[in-house]
Amino acid sequence: MSPTEPGVPPTRRKAWTTAWLLFGFMLVNFADKTVLGLCADPIMRDLHLTRQQYGTAASAFFALFSLSALLVPLLARRVRTGLLLTVFALLWSAAQLPLALGAGFGMLVGTRLLLGAAEGPAAPLAAHHLHGWFAHRDRGLPTALLITGAAGGVALAGPVITAVNSAWGWRAAFALVGAAGLAWTGLWLGLGREGPLAPQQEAASSAPGGRTGSASYRSILTSPTVVSASLGSFAAYWLLSANLTWMPDYMHQVHGVSSRDTGLITLAAGLTAGAVLLVHGVRTGRTAPAQAGSTRRLPVGAGTGLLVCVAGIGAAGFAFGGPVWLQIALLLGPMAAANVVLTAAQLAVARLCPPERRGVVLGVVTCFYALAGALSPLITGQIVDTAPDAASGYRSAFELTAALVVTAGVLAVCFLRPDRDARRLQEGVAQDPTAAALSA
Repeated sequence: MSPTEPGVPPTRRKAWTTAWLLFGFMLVNFADKTVLGLCADPIMRDLHLTRQQYGTAASAFFALFSLSALLVPLLARRVRTGLLLTVFALLWSAAQLPLALGAGFGMLVGTRLLLGAAEGPAAPLAAHHLHGWFAHRDRGLPTALLITGAAGGVALAGPVITAVNSAWGWRAAFALVGAAGLAWTGLWLGLGREGPLAPQQEAASSAPGGRTGSASYRSILTSPTVVSASLGSFAAYWLLSANLTWMPDYMHQVHGVSSRDTGLITLAAGLTAGAVLLVHGVRTGRTAPAQAGSTRRLPVGAGTGLLVCVAGIGAAGFAFGGPVWLQIALLLGPMAAANVVLTAAQLAVARLCPPERRGVVLGVVTCFYALAGALSPLITGQIVDTAPDAASGYRSAFELTAALVVTAGVLAVCFLRPDRDARRLQEGVAQDPTAAALSA
C-alpha cells in the first residue's frame, strides 16, 4: 500500500548527504560486529576460552539485540530518529572502552550485551530515517546503499583491524572501532536532519483526500510477503553471523590461512557483498508498484528468492570442502547473494506500511531475523567443539546453514509478492476501514 506523498520532492543534495551519513552509520555498526571475529584467536588465547565460551560471548551480543530492535522503534513515534541514532552511536563507543582498557571473560560478555542492545535498533531506525528523505518510488538505491554500509564495514574492518591487531594487539582494535563511533557522532550532530517525508508530515499530507484508514499491524505482519521476507532475512543473517564470527577461525584452523590473508579475504567478501547489493539496488531502482498491463518475466520478489537459493547452493558447495581457492570463490561469489533479501525486506515493508507504522514493523522484522545472530555463532561453536576435528565440525555447521538458506529462498520465490499483498491490504482497508482501525 503506497500512501499519497507530497508533490514537492525533498532536496536531493540533503537527501543524499543523509544517505551517505547513514551508510557510515551502518559501516561503523558492522565494524563493531566484525572486530570480535577478526580477533578470535588472540582473544581465545589470552582469555583461555574454549570455542563454546567464545561462541557464548559472540551470541551475548544478540541476547538483547532482538528485544531492543523490537521496543526502541516504538519510541520513534514520539522521539526524533535523529536523536535516537546519536544516542545509540555514543553507546557503541562506550561499550568498547572496557575491552580497550582490559577485560576478562565476564566483562567481554557484559560489554557484548550492552553493544547488542545499542546496535539492535540500528538498521530499522536508519531505514526509517532514510525513508523520510526519499519518495516511495526512489527508495531502492538509497536503501541498497544503507545495507551496503554493512558490507563496507566488514570490508574495511578486515585489513584495518587485522593490521592494528598484529601491531598493537586486539585491545587496540576495540579502541579503534570505539573512536570511529565517536567520529561518526560528531558528523551526524553537524549534518543530520529529519527528512520532509518523515511520518508526521507524510501522514498529515495524505489524510484529507488519501486513505481512509490503515492496515492493521496484524494484517501487515502476517502477510505472505512480510513472513517470507522475515524468514529470508533470518537465513541470510544466520549465514552472515556465522561468517563474521567463525570464518577467520575456519580459514586458519582448516586451511592454515594466515591472519593477514584472512583479513584480505574478509575485505574481498565485504566488497563483493557491497557490489551485489548496489547492483540489486540499481535494478530495483524505482520501487513503485507495477502499472496495469505491464509484463515481467518474474514477479517482484521471485528474483530475490532465486538469488537466495543460489546463495544456499553456494553454501552447500562450501560445506563439501575442497581446495581453499574454490571455497574463497564460493564465498565471494554465490554466497554473497544472500544479503539482497535484507534490502528486499525493507523495501517490502515500505511498500506495505503507512509511514506511521513503518518503524514499528521494521523493528519487528529486525527482531525476528536478529535471533539468527544469537543462535548461529553459538550453535556453530557447539557443533565444532563436539566434532572429532575442526574440519568435520565446520562441514556439519555449513551444511545446516545451506539447508536453512535454500529453504528460505524457495519460500521467497513462492510468497514474496509486495505488489500483490499491498493491493490486498489496501482493498481490505477500503472495504472496512473501521475494522482496520480497531484491530491496529
